[in-house]
Amino acid sequence: MADSEPLLSLDGDPVAAEALLRDVFGIIVDEVIRKGTSASEKVCEWKEPEELKQLLDLELRSHGESREQILERCRAVIRYSVKTCGSWFWWEECLAFVPSFTLSSLPSFSRYTYEIAPVFVLMEEEVLKKLRALVGWSSGDGVFCPGGSISNMYAVNLARYQRYPDCKQRGLRALPPLALFTSKECHYSIKKGAAFLGLGTDSVRVVKADERGKMIPEDLERQISLAEAEGAVPFLVTATSGTTVLGAFDPLEAIADVCQRHGLWLHVDAAWGGSVLLSQTHRHLLAGIQRADSVAWNPHKLLTAGLQCSALLLRDTSNLLKRCHGSQASYLFQQDKFYDVALDTGDKVVQCGRRVDCLKLWLMWKAQGGQGLEQRVDQAFALARYLVEELKKREGFELVMEPEFVNVCFWFVPPSLRGKQGSPDYAERLAKVAPVLKERMVKEGSMMVGYQPHGTRGNFFRMVVANPALTQADMDFFLNELERLGQDL
Repeated sequence: MADSEPLLSLDGDPVAAEALLRDVFGIIVDEVIRKGTSASEKVCEWKEPEELKQLLDLELRSHGESREQILERCRAVIRYSVKTCGSWFWWEECLAFVPSFTLSSLPSFSRYTYEIAPVFVLMEEEVLKKLRALVGWSSGDGVFCPGGSISNMYAVNLARYQRYPDCKQRGLRALPPLALFTSKECHYSIKKGAAFLGLGTDSVRVVKADERGKMIPEDLERQISLAEAEGAVPFLVTATSGTTVLGAFDPLEAIADVCQRHGLWLHVDAAWGGSVLLSQTHRHLLAGIQRADSVAWNPHKLLTAGLQCSALLLRDTSNLLKRCHGSQASYLFQQDKFYDVALDTGDKVVQCGRRVDCLKLWLMWKAQGGQGLEQRVDQAFALARYLVEELKKREGFELVMEPEFVNVCFWFVPPSLRGKQGSPDYAERLAKVAPVLKERMVKEGSMMVGYQPHGTRGNFFRMVVANPALTQADMDFFLNELERLGQDL
């Protein structure tokens, strides 16, 4: 095939398919691994939407393109995407262990029966078993989900089904008004899940948090009593280990006591903070998590296993997942197979086809071991502490609070506002600083960090120290760059 001819289909031509795959992989190595991790490259090549549409040539046409054009498409897609592998991309989710991410993208296996995916059925159970052990459970169940939001929705659905199993067949008419409880610092997926599952966002009772963002157990008690007085039936409490903004860890022991007194399902959203369980030094932040009924944990966040790698873990041993979600499709889940049909785990989940997300964590664990992953977590804490101490030494930086996790929240106070904290418009003017600096850094491509308002606090930066490639020099660069970008404000 000439390079200028339409690529059409490679079906039946393994030589051409192999040649194309090698070329595509070469582009990935060049653009993602070499350039994407280089400090001399921009973290993003910012383009306005209309210009980017033209550069990517997004229109879908009736005629196919040539091999060379397709390779250029691949290169352009990577070139104009954010370089999440780089040291100067500071977010909860970044890609660091490339082999597991790359390998998991290749097999087109659907994870519903043992006969279709024997390797990955056994692998998923082994990985889930290891994660459950870190939580503190010697038995249980679980499944890999397409993200922490879906894991949280699963937990709501399972808690509801356990209390009212008739709802699987009869739907919402089988239910009284229900109430679930979570703190005002919870992930937005809790309310989304309540809406998606037909409970409605009004069923979510918001519990107060203290000044550090932790749920207040006494207010949880009050909210439960209030819901009951209003005729609602409490059934679930969702605690958070590692809140999105402040990185707070709810007091799980005290919350578990409340749940035990009232007979409520306790779910812990540890999507962000669950990987702290690997650290002997810091796992005390999740004390009491073993008393939960379910736990959401995203290794693609702090462990950087690569999107997506999200586990829902259950203490249940009664096959609740399958009873809640199973539909016994006879063309997949025949009961007279020649092997143990308990290995056909696909009926536990809402999806049919699933990616082999367990492979990402399994291969990373094999490569680095539990000790290596523990060092990764401890290093993140140490670098966050270094950043805090350096930030305190510099004029123009003000901590929102002392962090207990790797979320470092602070304001950059530009020269024009220093010493003017008493001015009536100080807070309003300070809140405008972060958006301006964010625009400058993105358009220059020098780095990327998030900002947000929080309650009565105006916009502040939220630096997330998660990428294992980060060094103290990167922390210094971050502070220096903010100073440079904001020196004229």
